[in-house]
Amino acid sequence: MADALSFTYVADDGSEVPTTQDLRSALQKGSDEVKVETLKKIINATLNGNPQASLLMPIIQYCMPSKDKRLKKLLHFYWEVCPKYEENGKLKQEMILVVNAIRNDLQHPNEYIRGATLRSLQKLKEPELIEPLIPICRSCLEHRHSYVRKNAVFTIYSIYKEFESLIPDAPELIQTFLAAESDMTCKRNAFVFLANCSMPRAVEYLLSVYDQIPSLDELMQLAFIELIRKDCLGETPNRPKYIRCVFELLNASSHSVKYEAATTLTSLTQNPAAIKAAASCFVDLVVKETDNNVKLIVLDRLEALRAKHEHVLDPLVMDLLRVLGSPDMEVRRKCLTIALAMVTSRNVEDVVGTLKKQLIKTLEADYDKNLEYRQLLIQSIHICAIKFSEVAASVVHALMEFLGDSNNPSAVDVIAFVREVVEKFPNLRASITEKLLQTFGDIKSGKVFRGALWITGEYCAEASDIQAAMQALRKVIGEIPILAAEQRLADDSGAPEEGTDEKKPGSSHPRVLADGTYATESAYTAKADSKNATKPPLRALILGGDFYTGSVLASTLVKLVLRFSQVSQDMKAVNALRAEAMLIMTSIIRVGQSKFAAVPIDEDSQERVMNCITTLANLDTSAKARAPEAEAVDEIFLKATKAAYAKMVATEERKAAEKKEKENKTSAVQVDDLLTFRQFSKKNASDGIDYEQDVTRATGSAEAQEDLVSNLSRVVQLTGFSDPVYAEAYVKIHGFDILLDVLVVNQTANTLQNLCLEFATLGDLKLVERPATHTLAPHSFHSIKATIKVSSTETGVIFGNIIWEQGTSEICVVLSDIHIDIMDYIKPSYCTESQFRSMWTEFEWENRVNVNTSITDLRAYLKHIMKSTNMACLTPEAALSGDCDFLSANMYARSLFGEDALANLSIEKMEDTGTIQGHVRIRSKTQGIALSLGDKITLAQKELAAAA
Repeated sequence: MADALSFTYVADDGSEVPTTQDLRSALQKGSDEVKVETLKKIINATLNGNPQASLLMPIIQYCMPSKDKRLKKLLHFYWEVCPKYEENGKLKQEMILVVNAIRNDLQHPNEYIRGATLRSLQKLKEPELIEPLIPICRSCLEHRHSYVRKNAVFTIYSIYKEFESLIPDAPELIQTFLAAESDMTCKRNAFVFLANCSMPRAVEYLLSVYDQIPSLDELMQLAFIELIRKDCLGETPNRPKYIRCVFELLNASSHSVKYEAATTLTSLTQNPAAIKAAASCFVDLVVKETDNNVKLIVLDRLEALRAKHEHVLDPLVMDLLRVLGSPDMEVRRKCLTIALAMVTSRNVEDVVGTLKKQLIKTLEADYDKNLEYRQLLIQSIHICAIKFSEVAASVVHALMEFLGDSNNPSAVDVIAFVREVVEKFPNLRASITEKLLQTFGDIKSGKVFRGALWITGEYCAEASDIQAAMQALRKVIGEIPILAAEQRLADDSGAPEEGTDEKKPGSSHPRVLADGTYATESAYTAKADSKNATKPPLRALILGGDFYTGSVLASTLVKLVLRFSQVSQDMKAVNALRAEAMLIMTSIIRVGQSKFAAVPIDEDSQERVMNCITTLANLDTSAKARAPEAEAVDEIFLKATKAAYAKMVATEERKAAEKKEKENKTSAVQVDDLLTFRQFSKKNASDGIDYEQDVTRATGSAEAQEDLVSNLSRVVQLTGFSDPVYAEAYVKIHGFDILLDVLVVNQTANTLQNLCLEFATLGDLKLVERPATHTLAPHSFHSIKATIKVSSTETGVIFGNIIWEQGTSEICVVLSDIHIDIMDYIKPSYCTESQFRSMWTEFEWENRVNVNTSITDLRAYLKHIMKSTNMACLTPEAALSGDCDFLSANMYARSLFGEDALANLSIEKMEDTGTIQGHVRIRSKTQGIALSLGDKITLAQKELAAAA
C-alpha cells in the first residue's frame, strides 16, 4: 500500500457554485435528492479551495439524520475534506457530533454501512477524531460478516501506520485474528498488515502454512509472493524455502500468480534451471492469456530475461512460436523478434519449418491483416536463411512460390531475399536462377520483375543458362515486334467493332463507378479487357506504361549478349541473340511512342534503351583481341553493378555487426565508482527487482533532478515589474501533463485578499483543477501550482489573469500568454523505407514550407532542420555524401501520443547566387502536427535570418 492516501474526487460539472445562503436553504428545505446535489457542490467547492466552513453545522443538522444511502456516502466524502480545525489550531466543537455519527454508523446493524464507514475512516488523519473510535474498530474484527471484518483490518492498519501510539498492540491483535479467521479475503488483509508492519510475524505465519500454499486462494498466494520479495531484499535463512515455494507457484491456476511467481523467481536466483522454468511460465502465459495488452507485457518481460541470460532460453524457441496463433499483429511481431534472437544452428531447421507452415496458412486462410503477416513471415525466414546458410537452400525455393503474390510488398521482400542468397551462396546460383526463370510467368509486379531481371542478367553465366533465360524472356514478352503485333490484333478485332455502330438490346448494361455515377459498359469493352488481362505479364507492364521496367529489360539483354559472346564460340548464335535483343529493345521504344501505350515513354527510359541498342550495335564479335572500348563496356555492364551490390551487402553486414557489438558492449566501471555491498544494506538487492522503487518511479515521486540552467530556461514572465502583482511561471513538461509553478509577489504595501489565478487554454489543452484563492500580506510572495492536461501534439496557448479584492471592487491584471512548444512532445524516431513510403501515401495532411535561409551549405541546412524539428534523418549517410548541388532527404519523428510525422527535404544550391532554394514537405495523419511543424521550420528560418 502507498504511504500517502489519496482523497476521493467527485466529478465537477463546471457550473457556477451557488451562494452560501442558497446552499444553506437547499440543505434545510430540500428533499433528499436536492440535498445530494447540494452536498456534491459543497464537496467540489471545498476541493477547489472554497471550503464553505459556515455550512458545517447545517450539514450536520440536516443531512446526518437522513437514512438515504447516497447521502450517507457523500457525508463520508465530506468528512475527508471539510475543515476540522479552528484558526487557533484546536478541533472544532462540531466535530464531536461528527465523531458521534461515525460511531453510530460503526455500530449500525447493516453490515455494508459498517464496512463503508470503516473504509472512509482509513482516510481520516486527525488523531483526535480517530482515538474515540478505536474500541469500536477493534470490536468490528469479531463481527459476523466478512465484509466488516476485512475493512476493519485495513482500518486498523491505516491507524497503526499513521498513529502507532493509538493502537500499539495492533500486530499481536491481527496475528491472533489471522490464526482464528476462516475467510480468505480477511486472512489476506491481515497477512498484508503483518507483512508491512511486523515482518517476523508474517514470516512465521507463512512457514506455518508452507505446505498448503499451492492450494490456497489467489489473493493469499499473491500476498505470500510479495512478502517473499520483501524478505529477500535483505539476508534471510529462508531463501531456499522461498525459492521452492515460488517454484511450485509457477504451476498455479491463476495467471496473475504465475506471472508474479515467475518474475520473483528471476530476482531470487540466477540458476539456469530456474530461469528456464520462469521463461517457460512466461511463454505459457502468452499462449493462454486472451488480453493482447497482457501478452505484450509478458513478451517484454521475456525479452528482458533473454537479453540477460543469453542462450539459456534458446531451447524454448519452439514453444514461443506457438504464440503466432494469436490474431494480433503486434503480438506476432514481438514474438518473432524474440524468437529470431533465440535461433541457433541446432533449432534453425525447426524454426524455419514452423514459419513455412505459417506462411502456407496465410494462403489457405483469409483473415484480417493476412498480407501484413505474410510479409512479416517472409522477412523472418529471410533473416534465418542469411544467418544460417544450411537452411538457405531449403527455404529459397519455397519462398520463390510467392513471387507471383498479388501482395506487392511480400513479393518485393521475396525477390530481395533471393538476390541476397544468390550473392552470398554461389553454390545455389544455378538452381535458384533455374527456378526463377520458371516463375517469370507468375510475376505481376514491375518492381519484382526488375529484381528478377537483374538477377538473371548478373548470375546466368553459362551458355545454356543464357539461352534458357532468353527463352523465358520470350514467353513473358510475347510476340515481337510488339507494335506490329498489337496493330494486327487491333485490326483483327476492329472489323466487328465497326459493324456494331447501332446499339443492340442487351449488348450493354449500366455500371456503377467509384464516384457513384453510372456508365455503360459494352460487351466489346469487357472482351477487350479480358484480352488485355491474358497478355504476357512483361508485355502487359510495358503496354501499361512501366518503361522503367522496360529499360531494366534492355540492360539485362545487353548483359546476356555480352556474356554469351564471351562463353560461346558460335558466332552465328551470338549474332542471332544480339539481333533478337536489339529487336526487343527497338520494340519497347516504338510501342512507347505509339497510341497502344497507356502513357508515352519518358525521356530517361528512352535514352537508356537507346544506349543499350548502341552498345550492342557497336559490339564486335569477330575481333580476336578485345578493344579498350569493349573492355570498358564489359566493366560497366558485367562487373560494376554486381560489385556495387556486393559492396552494399558487405556494408549492411558491417552495420549489423557494429550495432550488435554496441548493444552487447558492457559499460566500463570506473576505478572510483561506489561499491555496493548487499549484506550491508537491506534496501538494496543485487540483480533484484525492487517493486517499491518501481511504484515510486511510476507515481513520479522520484523524478530525475534537472540542472539549474535547464530549469531557468523554462521560466516565463507573466506580468510586468511595475504591476502591483508580479508573476512568473516555471513550465515543466511531465509526460502528458504540463505543470505550472507560478510565483506571485505582492509589490504593494496593502494586503491582497481573495487573490485568485485564473487560466484558460487554446488548443488541445485542458485545465485539470482550478487554483485556490489566497491572501497575500504586503511585500510577501506565494507559489501557486496548476496542472494542464495535453491530449495531442498541437501548438497550444495558455492565457489568464490575476484577480483580487480591494475594498468593494475587484482588480484584474492580465497575464502574458504561455506558448506550449510542440518540440517537448516530439522525439526522433526511425522506420524502414517501405514503412515511410506506406505512411507517406496514407497520410492526407500535407504542409509545404519554402526554403528561405542564409545558410549556403546543403548538409548544414539539413542539420539545422533536424535540430529545429527534433526529426531523425532516414536517408543513409552514403546517399548524402559527396559533392553535389542537390540534396533530398527523408525525416521521421514520433510524438508521445503515437502520432507519426514525416518530412521530405528537397533543396538545391543555385550556381549563380550560391543560395539554397527548395522546399520541405511535411505529412501527418492529423492537421495539427503538420501545421505546427511547418510553423516551427518557418520560425527557425526567421530566427536564423535575424541572427545573420
